[in-house]
Amino acid sequence: MKKKEKAAKIAEMLANLYPETPIPLDHKDAYTLLIAVLLSAQCTDERVNKVTPHLFKLANTPAKMIKLSIQQIEDIIRPCGLAPRKAKAIHELSEILLEKHGGQVPDNMEALEALPGVGHKTASVVMSQAFGVPAFPVDTHIHRLAERWGLSNGKNVVQTEKDLKALFPENSWNQLHLRIIFYGRSHCTARAHRVELCPICQLYGKKRPSKEKNVV
Repeated sequence: MKKKEKAAKIAEMLANLYPETPIPLDHKDAYTLLIAVLLSAQCTDERVNKVTPHLFKLANTPAKMIKLSIQQIEDIIRPCGLAPRKAKAIHELSEILLEKHGGQVPDNMEALEALPGVGHKTASVVMSQAFGVPAFPVDTHIHRLAERWGLSNGKNVVQTEKDLKALFPENSWNQLHLRIIFYGRSHCTARAHRVELCPICQLYGKKRPSKEKNVV
């Protein structure tokens, strides 16, 4: 079976399993999504969703956020881990949004990636989920499953993103990347993975996955 054919079959199975693709991180606009995605680095979405209501009650816009001290932000987001670094990035990017972007989150990758604490994956999530622009953010689940299913060699996230974009139609990326994440969490976990309980791996998985690498 050709790789593109296999990819189409996998996409069909995922669409049947997850016809709806709700955004995992609670937010009300592009700014609150950006902050939530930044906080999700090395942290679960569930934990982020418990922390952000407390932060956004005090500051849910760049103008309100810069009125908080970095220490105040750090104290609130501590459960998310890496609090000093994340708090500093949140305060600084809020200042930049006000100074350079009229208080709005920019809707292009270059401007997003120029913000403190915002890498390619975070920018891709915002482009996809806030603005509906086709993107394929690669997190640890997508990286792992792409390698397990033989859709990418698992060399690095840059290669995985390139391979997946080449295999799947652009108009499917925004829903598909969420479906793969949902599947990775429920059926194709990093640890204690049981092929007999994983329908996609049963049909299309590599028999002997190479050493898997985690991605933040």
